[in-house]
Amino acid sequence: MGIRNHIRISSWKGAALIGTIAILAACGDNSSSGPEGDTPATSASTLDISKMSIREKVGQMFFVRPEALDTSIHWNEYAELPDYKLQHVNKTMLAINEDYPVGGVILYAHNIVDEAQLGEFIAEIRELNGSPLLAIDEEGGRVARIANNGNFDVPKYESMAAIAESGDPNEAYKAAFTIGSYVKEYGFDIDYAPVADVNTNPENIVIGPRAFSDDPETAAKFVVSYLNGLDSAGVIGTLKHFPGHGDVKTDTHSGYAETNKTWEEMLECEMVPFKAGIKAGAKMIMTAHIAAPKVTGDDLPATLSPVILQDKLRGELGFKGIIVTDAMDMGAITTQFGNAEAAIKSIQAGVDVVLCSREFTQVFDAVVKAVEDGEIKETRIDESVKRILDLKK
Repeated sequence: MGIRNHIRISSWKGAALIGTIAILAACGDNSSSGPEGDTPATSASTLDISKMSIREKVGQMFFVRPEALDTSIHWNEYAELPDYKLQHVNKTMLAINEDYPVGGVILYAHNIVDEAQLGEFIAEIRELNGSPLLAIDEEGGRVARIANNGNFDVPKYESMAAIAESGDPNEAYKAAFTIGSYVKEYGFDIDYAPVADVNTNPENIVIGPRAFSDDPETAAKFVVSYLNGLDSAGVIGTLKHFPGHGDVKTDTHSGYAETNKTWEEMLECEMVPFKAGIKAGAKMIMTAHIAAPKVTGDDLPATLSPVILQDKLRGELGFKGIIVTDAMDMGAITTQFGNAEAAIKSIQAGVDVVLCSREFTQVFDAVVKAVEDGEIKETRIDESVKRILDLKK
């Protein structure tokens, strides 16, 4: 199957049982890197920042769809992507990757067929230039690229809201440990979960039951338990979508979205789960493409806002881990900014990982030029690359 160095778990019920036992050993600090003795899925021993070129360093900051490396693929709508059936690394991708190294690759449902194909694909991706990490959105519920594929025999969960209805945060731990166990087994390093949003707006069509609760304190407890469950399974979790997507009516996949809350209001609600997750040792936080004009004084999406990312997330909340953008091919970005412009602005604002840029090769070259021209300081790049390499080590 090509699955690398993972112990086969014969029963997912067994994994859940192990998760229950592991709760007794969980201390609420998510700063560990998985079970003692684990070998990192990606070796970064050959990646020494002092010896890396600008292109190599910039490449570490791009996590891409597989389609980004196949320049014969041109798409406008997400619905077009499955038709390409990109499920193996091809010659075009290998040729492009020679000049365009990548720090990570994210797989979507249309990139995954079954266990055999996934194992082969991941093994091929591991050989790409840049020593890429493997990421997936496997929240449980409606966003689960593996569990919602009928060719995989893994547990399914109704939603995070349904888990929270139990009133027991340990249920979130057990679910995340189970999810993390099969995600790890299939070869992934990063799960873009849990959703740390507080679902306070009933008109919100994007988050809904993906969030644990409409109560910030309840959400915080379940978010931390879920994060610890992934960590115990040896998978890197990601709090999303900062600074909170729960009180937004419109869908950032299609266009502009904003929250009208002040920072003081957000501290009372949206920030509660994020602060709890940061305290528990979260290694990654994903941005939302929502504007917060009463916080920043402008209409910039949080992904591009130094106020949100530097002043608030880094400064006030003290987050020291990796900031990853939500997908940069979403309408909230592409309808307002050019692809290269958005990537440059996000890096200037403080993001470490630029996820799923459209026109990847052109954007990559534009970022390299921005560094060479001094538009982006090389020290700004180095800050991010050091964080990424530390994660890989």
